Amino acid sequence: MKPLIALIASAALIATPVVAKPAPKPVIIGYLPAFKGPMLPYMDTIDLTKVTHINLSFVNPDPQGLIVNGDLMACMDTEGHGALPVADVQAVIDRAHIAGVKVLISLGGGIIPKCSGEWPTLLRQENRAVTVANLIKFLDDTGLDGIDVDLEWDVLTAIDKAGEYTPFVQALSAELKKRGKLLTCATASAEGGMVPVSSVPYFDYVNIMSYDAVGPSWGTPGDEHATLDMAKHDIAVWQARGVKKSQLVLGVPFYGHAFGSYKLGFHDYKGLLAEYGDTVAESDILGKACAGCDYVTYNGRPTIRLKAELARQSGAGVMIWELTADQPGSNSLLDALHDSLNSTAE
Repeated sequence: MKPLIALIASAALIATPVVAKPAPKPVIIGYLPAFKGPMLPYMDTIDLTKVTHINLSFVNPDPQGLIVNGDLMACMDTEGHGALPVADVQAVIDRAHIAGVKVLISLGGGIIPKCSGEWPTLLRQENRAVTVANLIKFLDDTGLDGIDVDLEWDVLTAIDKAGEYTPFVQALSAELKKRGKLLTCATASAEGGMVPVSSVPYFDYVNIMSYDAVGPSWGTPGDEHATLDMAKHDIAVWQARGVKKSQLVLGVPFYGHAFGSYKLGFHDYKGLLAEYGDTVAESDILGKACAGCDYVTYNGRPTIRLKAELARQSGAGVMIWELTADQPGSNSLLDALHDSLNSTAE
């Protein structure tokens, strides 16, 4: 009888239909800045059903490598708003978790604040273990879901040239993986601003900062700062550097840059809407983009939708710099991004 039983069992296995695993839900990672003041009130303005991760930016260790000093963050840049209480950070984490949103702290930033220790020093072999241990303790104490490494340009280059970037990421990864937590990074796509290829396998998500092609003191006058073609180029760069689809996250800007007779410099999207009206939402340019011309370059809803579709086809999702710059309501960039990204994913 045993051969017959085995034959019946084998036939049953053959007849069992194979159910394909559903595709992972696209990620929408939004940065939430401390430098605009207390973060918790902003949580009331963000539709948390339309983000999957929030990166609290930016956290830096002090010169001793400490993340916390008493009941205050040792160096979380608040640009004159005062030292941020740890309890405020915890409140943001708790609020996000209630909504099912994961929270990471983002290290570094484009401009390292004066309260920070020197990252190249903090990550030397003799100091690295203390820096990592303090970061992990903060993660354990607060219930964070991971750490985002946003060390950029000159700081990144100095650390990498010293051979310290990948060992730091490797050490962080080992501790985070023990806890089932995430390790991500933010990176540019040009020489001098790219995380080293050797670090890529350690990251769960590689957030590509596909913006700032032109600004007040850099780039080619008349260019746009974040075109769809730029996004395609940057994705190709990181695919060639070994980033898998499951890791690749396309960064999109919720802000623009102004030139000429427009108020020079940085403008967030909601500020542009407030000053120039609803037509801002349907374009990428105010004025005429040309050398010496008066114009503002940004991303409106149509381009955000196209970038979301590109990210869905090529990667794991989208990263936003930054969430407080959006305008909730009919002109929301977050709504356009979420709807396009999830159009066939649910």
